[in-house]
Amino acid sequence: MAISDWPADERPREKLLKLGTEALTDAELLAIFLRTGVTGKSAVDLARELLSEFGGLLSLFSASEQVFCRGKGLGQAKYVQLQAVLEMSRRYLREELGERDALTSPEATRRYLKIRLRGYPYEVFACLFLDNRHRVLEYKELFSGTINGANVYAREVVRAAMRCNAAAVIFAHNHPSGVTEPSQADVNITQHLKQALDYIDVRVLDHLIIGDGEGLSLAERGLM
Repeated sequence: MAISDWPADERPREKLLKLGTEALTDAELLAIFLRTGVTGKSAVDLARELLSEFGGLLSLFSASEQVFCRGKGLGQAKYVQLQAVLEMSRRYLREELGERDALTSPEATRRYLKIRLRGYPYEVFACLFLDNRHRVLEYKELFSGTINGANVYAREVVRAAMRCNAAAVIFAHNHPSGVTEPSQADVNITQHLKQALDYIDVRVLDHLIIGDGEGLSLAERGLM
């Protein structure tokens, strides 16, 4: 049965307008993005099939163009649309964070860093450079590596901080496994970078590990 033949309060678009986005399932939200189904399947049915095939929204959204386009009902046009939606989300969160004090808005900081880092299948180390009022100057992904780690060089972090005239910095890196428990190497590199940045009067405020959930703060763990 086509979605247009469903009761009005069960159709994804009408449901969203009446109840808001949070009332919709992942499949219903994806169906709105897909707009149409395929022969014999409504957009919701297709969305459920894709979520099952990819293992969820995260895997679907972080898939390469080649892998994404293999999905039934998907193609290059849908891939381009999705990348545009994701980038608008990143820019929205960047603007939201840029208008606030990063220290007093930990939820906004974590949301932004999660959407930037969570989808990578390998480790990426990034810096959120801040001014003296803790507002964001620049987000910079400085190093990338393998699924198990990335080499981080203090001189490059210092150079990047000086280039944007930062007064403070928040480090972040992802754990592709989704497990956010910090390793001893995470603690060690944080201390090493903190010592290097002390020489140019740049304060290290936190180091966030991005994985499943909200992300782990080394500062909150007392590991800074």
